[in-house]
Amino acid sequence: MIHRERPRPCLFVLDTNVLIHDPTALFRFHEHDIYLPMVVLEELDGIKKGSSEIARNVRQASRFLADLMADADVAEIEAGLPITTLPFQDAHLRGCTGRLYFQTRTLDAPLPQMLAGAKADNAILAVTLALMQQMPERQVVLVSKDINLRIKATALGIRAEDYENDQVLEDADLLYTGVAALPEDFWSTHSKDLHAWQEEGRSFYRIHGPLTSTWQVNQFLYLDGHAPFEGIVRGFDPDGAAVVETVINYTLPKNTVWGINARNREQSFALNLLMNPEIDFVTLLGQAGTGKTLLTLAAALAQTLEKNLFSEIIMTRVTVPVGEDIGFLPGTEEEKMTPWMGALMDNLEVLTRTEGGGSWERQATQDLVRARIKIRSLNFMRGRTFQNKFLIIDEAQNLTSKQMKTLITRAGPGTKVVCLGNIAQIDTPYLTETTSGLTYVVDRFKGWPHGGHITLLRSERSRLAEFASERL
Repeated sequence: MIHRERPRPCLFVLDTNVLIHDPTALFRFHEHDIYLPMVVLEELDGIKKGSSEIARNVRQASRFLADLMADADVAEIEAGLPITTLPFQDAHLRGCTGRLYFQTRTLDAPLPQMLAGAKADNAILAVTLALMQQMPERQVVLVSKDINLRIKATALGIRAEDYENDQVLEDADLLYTGVAALPEDFWSTHSKDLHAWQEEGRSFYRIHGPLTSTWQVNQFLYLDGHAPFEGIVRGFDPDGAAVVETVINYTLPKNTVWGINARNREQSFALNLLMNPEIDFVTLLGQAGTGKTLLTLAAALAQTLEKNLFSEIIMTRVTVPVGEDIGFLPGTEEEKMTPWMGALMDNLEVLTRTEGGGSWERQATQDLVRARIKIRSLNFMRGRTFQNKFLIIDEAQNLTSKQMKTLITRAGPGTKVVCLGNIAQIDTPYLTETTSGLTYVVDRFKGWPHGGHITLLRSERSRLAEFASERL
């Protein structure tokens, strides 16, 4: 789980939220031992009911524990159960040699008077302190996703760490952007054995050179200067040469998509991915106002209503409120989701605006467009299959890696999935920029021939919004 060098097997005390977050955490500590306080099992038992993602994770963790305890007697449980290899397909969960210990007797260590009480966090701290006193020769580490519990533990002299196995990158700044700037001397250093040709009106280059080994399939390349160049890596030859295709410049008035043009280079790159029928999965990252939703909806409408590549557009998002929740909403599934889809409605107003038309014409256009757009809740996605659909997942930064897998695997033949989000605005507890499901899929789909990613950099909303993003 944790990648730091350790002199000998440690004893990790797991908080409840670790198993809620990742039920397979039991099998990710390799040679180290795991200790579960009784209060953790009590908390798991209290939240196992329901159809939420949390309840499902708790039930899965309980099943893992039951499998590990199968046919074990009291003496074996007391001595620690070997964390054997269950029939996992994931190679990362195999080969555990540690042992699992349960709290079978009262363990209590005096806590400061201000931490007294029946709070579960304090009980976990007391158990961890008692283990440290009983086994001074071992390194006892408390693992929790709760930063406040880790702060209290550190204040008491307990070594506390975050659960880092789901961390995709050490730093969000290392996340793949989908774009690479070429040096000024690129053509002079990569002109040897350069081969150029045209195919179906598109220009291609076969390029050899030192930089090609750092590129990914479907990564965009650009070169500024007196001879600007913009291209996308389409693949690699067996000898290491990269095949690069020039991209369509969607900033030009002749290359409009549903009446709009790209306003900067990154938006043009994004439209190249969104409008390419060979690209099945697209991720767009960027702060507010960079045009993620507008570009995606324009591409979706153009391919659904003009080109008939998709039967309808499906849009969904995580319903995490920014402020206080306003309670239950009446109506059907679509009516309940409508208040969460303000971004959709705002962008549809821009895309359905008709030049010189009357109110009747505008209303007819809006009715036609909205008839092909369906709003769906994430709560009812499990078990479904979407065929020939343009699926848009908004605010994807609030999804875990498992939720993201659940959604993307809903895609049937002919379906395109687009994930939008800003990893700097995560509203879900226990998720960070490096553990978000959006970060996870950007990293995992990097280099796949049918997937692409772009990080949008410039806000195109207004000079007021751009100034506020920089200064506030």
